[in-house]
Formats: sequence, structure tokens, C-alpha cells
Amino acid sequence: MAGTPPRLATAPGRTPTNLTQGGRTKAGIGESTLRPDGTLKVTGEFAYSSDMWHEDMLWGFTLRSTVAHAEIVSIDTAEALATPGVYAVLTYDDLPTDVKNYGLEIQDTPVLAHGKVRHHGEPVALVAADHPETARRAAAKIRIEYAELPVVTDEASATAEGAPLVHENRTDHHIGHVPHPNIVHRQPIIRGNAGEAAKKADVIVSGEYVFGMQDQAFLGPESGLAVPGEDGGVDLYVATQWLHSDLRQIAPVLGLPEDKVRMTLSGVGGAFGGREDLSMQIHACLLALRTGKPVKIVYNRFESFFGHVHRHPAKLWYEHGATKDGKLTHLKCRIVLDGGAYASASPAVVGNASSLAVGPYAVDDVDIEAIALYSNNPPCGAMRGFGAVQACFAYEAQMDKVAQKLGMDPVEFRQLNAMEQGTLMPTGQPVDSPAPVAELLRRVKAMPLPPEQQWVTAGAGADVRALPGGLSNTTHGEGVVRGIGYAVGIKNVGFSEGFDDYSTARVRMEVVGGEPVATVHTAMAEVGQGGVTVHAQIARTELGVQQVTIQPADTQVGSAGSTSASRQTYVTGGAVKNTCEHVREQVLDIGRRKFGTYHPAWATAELLLEGGKVVTDGGEVLAHLTDVLEGEAVDLELEWRHRPTEPFDLRTGQGNGHVQYSFAAHRAVVEVDTELGLVKVVELACAQDVGKALNPLSVVGQIQGGTTQGLGVAVMEEILVDPKTAKVRNPSFTDYLIPTILDTPTIPVDVLELADEHAPYGLRGIGEAPTLSSTPAVLAAIRNATGLELNKTPVRPEHLTGT
Repeated sequence: MAGTPPRLATAPGRTPTNLTQGGRTKAGIGESTLRPDGTLKVTGEFAYSSDMWHEDMLWGFTLRSTVAHAEIVSIDTAEALATPGVYAVLTYDDLPTDVKNYGLEIQDTPVLAHGKVRHHGEPVALVAADHPETARRAAAKIRIEYAELPVVTDEASATAEGAPLVHENRTDHHIGHVPHPNIVHRQPIIRGNAGEAAKKADVIVSGEYVFGMQDQAFLGPESGLAVPGEDGGVDLYVATQWLHSDLRQIAPVLGLPEDKVRMTLSGVGGAFGGREDLSMQIHACLLALRTGKPVKIVYNRFESFFGHVHRHPAKLWYEHGATKDGKLTHLKCRIVLDGGAYASASPAVVGNASSLAVGPYAVDDVDIEAIALYSNNPPCGAMRGFGAVQACFAYEAQMDKVAQKLGMDPVEFRQLNAMEQGTLMPTGQPVDSPAPVAELLRRVKAMPLPPEQQWVTAGAGADVRALPGGLSNTTHGEGVVRGIGYAVGIKNVGFSEGFDDYSTARVRMEVVGGEPVATVHTAMAEVGQGGVTVHAQIARTELGVQQVTIQPADTQVGSAGSTSASRQTYVTGGAVKNTCEHVREQVLDIGRRKFGTYHPAWATAELLLEGGKVVTDGGEVLAHLTDVLEGEAVDLELEWRHRPTEPFDLRTGQGNGHVQYSFAAHRAVVEVDTELGLVKVVELACAQDVGKALNPLSVVGQIQGGTTQGLGVAVMEEILVDPKTAKVRNPSFTDYLIPTILDTPTIPVDVLELADEHAPYGLRGIGEAPTLSSTPAVLAAIRNATGLELNKTPVRPEHLTGT
């Protein structure tokens, strides 16, 4: 039975009410909506996970190994347990179940070391005490006797005859296709015949490249709070990238069903891949369940360097051939990634490094091999760019070398060989969306160059901060040379190789306080990328409401997958869009049921929700949403998946392994003090295709952030590991340097929007692509300034001065 006529329904003889009279929904997709957490963060009021507090809570501390590879002869905890204020000391023998390992794919990482330690800083024991300093001092009283073993630190020591096995008796699914147990995974990519194609080359250029170990260097340390529940379960509040993956690994170790391990995301101070693996999650839960009290763990910076994985260091061998007119004939390459002591994400990183090793170029004949090692170096896993960064550094150096040998402009040479829509990847997969590689290069080259030698034109008013050495005042321009370099890269978006990459969104629509409100609930980890902003924009666009509430992320809703692989706006954004669309249809069904007899458009027109009203596609208003939803609510939770992918063939590497590709190009302008070996990056311009900019301000911020991380690894960032002992030399921000505001140049951004018809709103994942090409662009500029070959990152002063 029809209800009371809606307030804005058009009755016979009345003038239709149009949407233009009532206003449209604001802050939807395509607008630069401000972040809801932005002001809190810049004013210091945002609550990060390290700020959490609970009455009567204890503090946890992790005791870590002081050596990289050793048998554990004995552990004596008596003195630590006798320390006043200590509530618990746990070792491997205190773990509650037979599940004592965890891991993203391969469960090879011990919760606490047993029998031996495999890397410097491996967790061995846990302490809970009433004060963090008490916990630290008690841990220092634990006596551990080690019998040191030979260390595996590189490919030669890992695969030598009689080499120590980092993991004996492997049973994981990769062991059957690797040539040595100290190789985690191997992926060849074979297409065409590179050997025959090489015979057609007029020039052949080869090179060996070394990429250093980079840290994610997020400012918010690993931290969390575990609170034991009355039902025997535990509530864990933690900074992470993937709540449900954590849950899948934590619950079996605790011996609890997943519904008794309740996880809630707390404030995250950056991630960049370093929070995809577990750190303190299981440890805090173990201590909380043992003591019956809430336990908080916060790493200091020293611990943080040992508490998460890093970017894989790599050695890369490349050979390119080209005809005299500049067309690439073939590629041969071999990539060796050091995965460290535990597998983490190494198998997937190998898949990325191999499948993207050619770069954004059309090359028909390729012979590629990528492997990841087990070693006694620090574990390496996910970091922004995920295997594509290391490859881009090498193939872009090669492009400059080939162009130079041919006497061609390096940008024109790249454009001549650039892939485009329809190009086949080396895996045989066609690129089925825009691939504007040549256009991005054209755009970045066309940007105005910064003025030269400002210290000359400015005279006494010159700003020394713009010179190499900056405020150290090492030069006033003597020996300073300018260089310009270019690079372009390709990055996949989303999880690949057949992984079931989906996300879940719950959306509720109801009237609250006389106004229509949408509530969006996902398990997406907001790590700074701006997903909470975009989800609200999507809900406003699809549901036509101004008020959108974003629920805290937790495991009471289905998985949103990881905040990595540039996937969240695509996949969880896609899930929010999909659920909103279904909610909208149910809201319209309610409207038809209540008011359908008052206007024929309810049955015949395409209806939209806009500005808090039901409208036709012509803008005619049929009803207020407050009338439609009076006394009712729509609440749906749905999963959404992108197009399926497939594993790469283990012999040939062929297969449709990726769902989408993203592209970015950079031009770097540097000034180099050739006498002291100091580098000032003056400008780092970027052009990137983003498909559709859902929030233009956030898009530019992501591009500038990724560019800055690429700058860091180009000229300063590297975790140094002693090759004899496998011990980390620089676990602090005193010795591990990251770009500050004084190091970061102007970063002009040119955003191109060529829609991918397969993606929600035509968008592309954007967060990683700028991290790829910024590094080789800076190296190319330094080479241009100095004439040096420079095949290693980061470039240090001694590489430029020869001292």
C-alpha cells in the first residue's frame, strides 16, 4: 500500500522540482576533499598505536639475538623472573600450541627462536613488567649461550658446495623447482629466442648493477596493545597493513578460534610494506594471555630496524641489443634478490621482478631469470615497488647506455621503443588499457627547467641550502656541475599470479537526526594513503548523501586485503562502490514501494540518488531520502573482486599474471660538487597516468611521496650489513639517513587521466609507480653531470671522487 506522498514528488498539474534547485552532493569523487585525519596529524593530536593506554597495563619487551647464525646452547631466565615488577618471561618452550611458526606464504618464521637463530636481531625471549624500563632491564638479565655457525651472506656462499642450509628439510611448495635449498623461489621468463635475436643487433650493451637494502623508515614504530577477554580470547589494537592476514597467522599460535582474536586497527604512522609481516602482534597476545593483564609493546627505533622486513638488496645482470636505427632486439637478464633469513613475500617479489624486468618497452625476444636467496642477512619482503624498483634501476641505466652507444637522445630512444596499448608483456599478456609511456616522457621533458646557477645570479643573497652540502657551507659554487636525467617505469597493480584478490565492504544507509547518513565499514588499513577519504567520496557519489561515517577498521567485517600493491583504492574502493550500488538499488526499491504510484518515473526512468534526494537522470526530484528511509534502513556487506589472474608458468613464465599496470616518468635535475662528491637534487619532475584522479590533492601527495622515497635510495638510504658477520651496522636514524625537507627538491607533477575501462571509475593504482623511476632518473642526472658509470645505489661521495 502506498505511503504519504513524498514532499517533492511531482503531482499532475504541478511544476517539476529539479535538482538544480536543491543542490548536488558535494565532496564526491574527482574533488580534492580534505583528509579527516589531516589536521589532527599536523597538530600532533592524532592518536597513533604507540599512544594507546589501558589501566593496569603491563609493558612488553623482546630480547633479540646478538649474532646472525648460531645454535642456542642454553637460556637462563631465572634472574629476569626474579626482578621486582616482572610478571612473565617467555621463551619458545612456553608457547601454548604446536603451531610455533608463522609467515605470509611459507610458515618458516619462528614466534621465538628455537634451537638456532638465523639472523641478527631475531626474537628469542619476551618479558612483561609494570614499567618499560623494568622490562628492558629484566630482559638484559636473561643469559643466552650461543655457539656461532658460519653465515650465508650472498649467492656464492648460499649455493657453494657444502653451504650451510638456512632451512633444513624444507617442505614448502617452491622446493621442487629451485636448484638449491637456499633459493626461496625461481622464476624464468622465456619468450621468443633471445640468442637468435642478438645476432640481428648492431650494438649490444651489458651491465652489472647493485641495489642496496632500503628500509621503509616509517616514523611510527611497531606498537600495539593486547587486552585479554573474559571469554578467554584477546582484543588486539595494532598498527598493521592487513588485519585478516595477521589474524590468520596469530590465532593458530594462540590456540584460539579466529572469532576470539578480535583485531582493531589503531593509528598507523606509515607502513610502505614494512607492516605486512607480523612484528609484535603474537608477542603482545602471548604476554597478555599469560599474565591476564593488558600488555603494550612499543619498539624503539633500534628495535624497529630489526622488527620488520626491508627492501630486497639485489644484483642484476642485463644485456640489451639494438639495431642502428634504435629498435631493441632482445633482452637477457638475471636478477638475484637477497631474501634474508625467512621467506616473507620473497616468492611474490621474484614474480614481480621477473615479469616486469623488461620495463615499459616492446621487446619480443627475452631470456629472464629471477631468484630470491635464503641467507643470514636481515629478512626482506614487501616495500613500495615490490621487486619492480630494483629492475627499473637496471633497465633504465641500460636504456641510457644503449642510447649513448647509438648516439641517440635518451628520451627519443625510449619513446621509439615504448610499449603502448596492445603490446605483449614478456609473459605473453597483452596490455589491455592505455599505456602512454611515450606521452609521459614527452610531458616530463617539456616541463620548464629550473634556473641555472642561482648562486651566481643571486650574488650575496644566494641560498646555500640550494647548493650541494647545504648549510654545511662547503661550496659557493666551485666545482659544481649540473646534470639532467630521465627515467620511466612500469608497475603492476593489485595481487597477482592467481591470488584471490578481493575486498569486502559493509554499507548502511539510514536516517539519523533527520538527515540521511551512510556508514561505511571495511577492514582496510589506513596507513596514510587516504583511503578513508576516498571511501567517503565514493559513498557520497553513489548514495547522494552528504554525511558519511567511516567505521574503524577491524575484523568484525570481512577482509579488505592488504594496503599494498597500490590496490586499496582499486579493490576496496571497488568493494565500497559495489556495495553502495546494491544499497542504492534497495533504497530505490523502498521508494518504489512507498511512492511509486505518485509518479510514473519511479517505474520508467533511470533513478539516481543526489543531494539527499531521489532524482531522475534528467534531474527531476521524486522524493527526499529522509522520506524514503523513514523507519527503515538498508545494511549490506558484500565482497568484490577484480578480473582473475593466473600463475606464471614455472618453466617459461608465460601467463596473464597481472590485473593492471601503472606508468610514471621522471626528470631529475641535480647539481654535483665534483670535488667533495656531494649531490643536491634541485628538481624531480614527474608525469604519471592515474586513470582517474578520485582525489586530485591526494594523488599529487602520493606521487610526491613515492618520488621522495626513490630519491632516498638514490643518494643516501641503505642498511649496511657486515659481510663477514651478517650483523646490521646502522640501525638508527643517526646512521641510516632519509631525506629531510632540506634534501627534498621541488616535485612538479603532471597528472594524465586515461581511463582503464576494467577498473572502478577508470582509476589506476598510483602509490608505487613514482618510486620506480625517480631513483634511476637521479642516477642518470648524476652520470650526466660527472660522466661516471655509477651502477650501484645509493651513490655515495666516494663513488664520485674515487677516494
